[in-house]
Amino acid sequence: MDYLDELNPAQKEAAIHKDGPLLIIAGAGTGKTKTLTHRIIHLIKNGVAPENILAITFTNKEAKEMKERVRSMLETDPTFQLDARGFGLPFLSTFHSLGVYILKESGKHIDIPRHFTILDKNGSLSVVKAVVKAEGLDPKQFPPERMLWTISRQKGDLITAEEYASKAGNQYFPRILSSIWLAYEKELAKQKALDFDDLILKPVLLLQKNEAVREYYQNKWQYIHIDEYQDTNTSQYELTTMLVGHKKNVCAVGDGDQCIYSWRGADFKNILNFEKDYSGAKIVKLEQNYRSTQTILAAANDIIKKNKIRKEKKLFTKKTESEKIALFEAIDEGDEALFVARKAAELINEKIAPKDIAVLYRANFQSRALEEAFLSLNIPYQVLGVKFFDRKEIKDILAFIRTGLNPDNLHDVKRVVNVPPRGIGKVTLAKMFAGAEETLTPAMKERVAKWRALLDCIKETAVNKKTSELIKFVLKETGLEEYYKKGSDDDKERLENIRELVTLATKYDIFAPEDGVEKLLTDAALATDQDSLEKEENAVKLMTVHASKGLEFPFVFITGLEGDLFPHKKMGEASVKEDQEEEERRLFYVALTRAEKKIFLSYASFRTIFGSKQINVPSEFITDIDESFMELEEREEITTHYLE
Repeated sequence: MDYLDELNPAQKEAAIHKDGPLLIIAGAGTGKTKTLTHRIIHLIKNGVAPENILAITFTNKEAKEMKERVRSMLETDPTFQLDARGFGLPFLSTFHSLGVYILKESGKHIDIPRHFTILDKNGSLSVVKAVVKAEGLDPKQFPPERMLWTISRQKGDLITAEEYASKAGNQYFPRILSSIWLAYEKELAKQKALDFDDLILKPVLLLQKNEAVREYYQNKWQYIHIDEYQDTNTSQYELTTMLVGHKKNVCAVGDGDQCIYSWRGADFKNILNFEKDYSGAKIVKLEQNYRSTQTILAAANDIIKKNKIRKEKKLFTKKTESEKIALFEAIDEGDEALFVARKAAELINEKIAPKDIAVLYRANFQSRALEEAFLSLNIPYQVLGVKFFDRKEIKDILAFIRTGLNPDNLHDVKRVVNVPPRGIGKVTLAKMFAGAEETLTPAMKERVAKWRALLDCIKETAVNKKTSELIKFVLKETGLEEYYKKGSDDDKERLENIRELVTLATKYDIFAPEDGVEKLLTDAALATDQDSLEKEENAVKLMTVHASKGLEFPFVFITGLEGDLFPHKKMGEASVKEDQEEEERRLFYVALTRAEKKIFLSYASFRTIFGSKQINVPSEFITDIDESFMELEEREEITTHYLE
């Protein structure tokens, strides 16, 4: 069977389009990943070299799925040669991974070393806190969290510290923020570190300023695909524009109805303006949904059609079976949580796997009551966001490796210089970084010398040994293995987690040593909440609606459907602006379209928020759905109250 025969007419139309701009409006569950992978395969089978194809998406999960599908399809063709490292495949990655790749390969042109450190949010916040203190500012008046958030948004809008400073003038807050930001950038440069936003901003600046580098990547990637185009911010939009070049062989895939990230700079007008940016663009709409029942889609269509700023489309399915959407009115959050837990228990006792059930909520604080209910009924659950790479012991091991490769990174040095205790205090550390080690005592000089020798050994091992061997070396030579062996039960569990890291690291052993460790460090730095689902647990999944995007489950509970909570209204706001209202509606649309078979909606008449009990009215979203699609859940005792 021809590979294109697997596609419906709209999918096939998108897959066979070759040259010139293409916009694929892909509704939820309409097979956009399948369409993209078949399009990539079609390009290759029609003479385009795999190395000339680039596909960018937002999540590691999507990038991994696309890679696996493309590899699987290419492996069936004996004319293509692939190896375990992925050579012979198109370049398929997330935006941030792409940025890292460009900077490691070409960052030297803007003075970025190959072994730069990627600071996570906590690392960046630590630097901002130190800067606020050094500038003699009151952290209560200038909260470092707010300063970092503002800097992040500015970088997302392609504004540098120098540009911001030039426009700050004598305005009080901009002037103060400017001084903090400039000092922050100076400290990052000193530590040879970049924050997350730099991973997009710096490649854009590089491509804008260096014509030779820009032409190199435009020639390298002649066919470019951007997934989830509606989620791009200014810097991501500009990065793709710089890479596309004059040939304009760009395929954007997205759905403006699923743009839910304006709070982090996403501008869904990018997808609305695609035809203006690329005149003569071909437009293909994917509207046949393969995930949800007709009832779920009808409810989703009811919700989203009220939004004014959107490209018209209407999802449909050929599925015939369809259950009504359940609606439960709870007394308070405890009553709501108990209903969800009991109903989940009922489903599980009907042989539904716990992993096929998801509970979604608008705000993180809602998880507390739900977790208590699931614990009380002995139902296995997993809260999305508990990442393996976020465990202290894992972060310590990786910090040792990063410090070996980049000893100028104060953040990592401070983290591990006394793990386990080495007797190197803050004063000594300050002198080490100030170049004043000659003032140390002979005993302290010896300790510092041993520390530097350890880092030298870690670096030598990193560039000469396999990645898994490096982890074993760090565990032993730092003294952590012996330290944890002699410790508490918790310490022994930490040791087991590090050994699990060794196992994970074996997949990087196929690369040259230095490349392997760099890939591990990059993957760890760019891990997301969804990556916590990599290790499949047969447990009910609890998560925010934002975190659920891109996922799907047979049974979905959407909780907290109350006015001011969902749609969400920030504390102190008298009303919600129209654009915020439309985004909240898109968010509910995303929640509905996560479900395959059955949706349970719930709201509480009373809810305690910040210690105060509030009286609630049902969310307007409930009344926006045609009542013929819903049925009320009666308040009744469910026969099974817990799982054995």
